[in-house]
Amino acid sequence: MFIFQYSSSWYLLLVAFLLGWLSIMFLRKKLFDKKEAKQQLLLGVLGIIALACMEVFAVSTNLWTYAPDNWPVILWPTYLVAILFGYQLLRFVERVV
Repeated sequence: MFIFQYSSSWYLLLVAFLLGWLSIMFLRKKLFDKKEAKQQLLLGVLGIIALACMEVFAVSTNLWTYAPDNWPVILWPTYLVAILFGYQLLRFVERVV
């Protein structure tokens, strides 16, 4: 059911979001802000919960399936980093506009 061997492109996707997140945090001068870290952690956890609900609904209504063996474990960390990147992008745009 769970796949631990997957394309290296998954690592590229994960690292791209991670670097984007860190870059925008650096540009915003929020890299070591504890309040910001708590907000991001909360958003990341709530985002993962929302995505998990979406996955459960989609699989239970046969929108897609994870069988046989097509569920890459790296999907969830990539979702988390994408959520964090989205948060930084939103905050950056708020500051610029």
